[in-house]
Amino acid sequence: MDCIHLTNIRCYGYIGFLPEERVLGQWFEVDVKLWLDLTNASKNDTIEDTVDYRRTITLVQNLVKTSKFALIERLAGAIADAILEDSQSVTQIRVIVRKPAAPIPDFDGAVSVEVNRKRI
Repeated sequence: MDCIHLTNIRCYGYIGFLPEERVLGQWFEVDVKLWLDLTNASKNDTIEDTVDYRRTITLVQNLVKTSKFALIERLAGAIADAILEDSQSVTQIRVIVRKPAAPIPDFDGAVSVEVNRKRI
């Protein structure tokens, strides 16, 4: 199956377990991998035969900016579900949400969550 990768969608949001995360906010990075049949798009060169990347990126950005979840697991699931609902040609999706500066003492790395969904 063919894939489209959208990587490093960077957005500011107010998702987090700690109260200050939901007040002050922080940066998030999102990667999306979409599985779909790109045979017609590769032959016809028309946007109708693929996914409009701009629309998908905007959908992700809006979800990150407006969601008030405690967990990035919930955010990742919401992104996956929204894209599957919006793009009927997508048969499977992988979403990775990263917190590049998670507020954890003595931890200088990033925290990420990956969810995978298939169209039923």
